[in-house]
Amino acid sequence: MPDTVPAKGGTLAAAAGLAAVLAGSVLMGLLHVGTVDEVDPVRRTISEYALGPGKWVFDTAVLLIAAGSAAIFGTLVHREQVRAGGITTLGAAAWTLGLLTVVVFPKTDWSVGPSLGGTIHRYASVVAFVGLPVAVLAARAVHRHSPVLRIATGVLAAASLAWFGVILAAVGLMLTGGEPWWRAIPLGLVERGMAATEVAALVALSLGSVRARTPVVAPPLVGS
Repeated sequence: MPDTVPAKGGTLAAAAGLAAVLAGSVLMGLLHVGTVDEVDPVRRTISEYALGPGKWVFDTAVLLIAAGSAAIFGTLVHREQVRAGGITTLGAAAWTLGLLTVVVFPKTDWSVGPSLGGTIHRYASVVAFVGLPVAVLAARAVHRHSPVLRIATGVLAAASLAWFGVILAAVGLMLTGGEPWWRAIPLGLVERGMAATEVAALVALSLGSVRARTPVVAPPLVGS
């Protein structure tokens, strides 16, 4: 195996992206402190916070995660660790644009009634939640010098898709005559588990852009 050195270019952007993702995650976590009576974390989705006084916190958290994600994946493309236009960049674009759409179009306020914006919000959430783990799975090879990180990144991404599979299973049961899918499972808990796992997968992947290494090319021998 050739010697390696830390990769140059984009390290600051990758580190800033990781910091933004972590800051957004902390803000999202703060929404859950002392608000159990307002939003049931087991049954109500995270987007429910955007319908109340915590909207600005929710929006800021999501925007930080979106911006941080763009910086992380942008660094991987800049360093040619992933191919522009490949599965990783398409999945990352779906994740980032999905998050931005979720902010622009809040979820449906069912105390008022269904809305077009709420429908857009729902589908954007699906696109984001599927896009991120697909992007991470396709990019886990950036940890080629760290088998442990490569495996951890892949496991976290696969677990994210497994969480989404729980929702699909509930939809399937509803279509066969079961109760509505959002009542068949603890939707809030499932969504929070999925979101936490996806952020963890993103953080694990980001270490490949913050700590990336490139091969050392030895100079030619004199006279060769």
